[in-house]
Amino acid sequence: MKNELPKTKFDERTGIEYHLEGDYYIPNLSMSKQEKIVLNKYGRMRLNYLKEHKKSEYIIMLINGTLNAHLKEIQETADNRIQQVISELKTKSDLTEDMKNTNMLYWVGTMNSIKAQAEEIVFRELIYA
Repeated sequence: MKNELPKTKFDERTGIEYHLEGDYYIPNLSMSKQEKIVLNKYGRMRLNYLKEHKKSEYIIMLINGTLNAHLKEIQETADNRIQQVISELKTKSDLTEDMKNTNMLYWVGTMNSIKAQAEEIVFRELIYA
């Protein structure tokens, strides 16, 4: 008579449970359910930075299930910080809404410059930190 192996096996040393598949025991590993989020520009930039430059932090957050929460927090903080810096730079540059009607090209150019400055500040503070 054929000696049958148990269907499941628990390794007390590692705390991992295994199931029998054919002649091999396969570990029962699964990741916890994570919140689905839609990444904006800043969330994608942070994700790419972590993958390319901070691989160990990326893998640790992925395994612990904290990556999505981290990316969500970064992108929300980045959005808020961008708006705050834009409003600060706007008041320092004496840019008014009246200029939109009188000198549109100057207003658009100045706003683009202000937005670029704000993004550079946020990149240094949040995305690439």
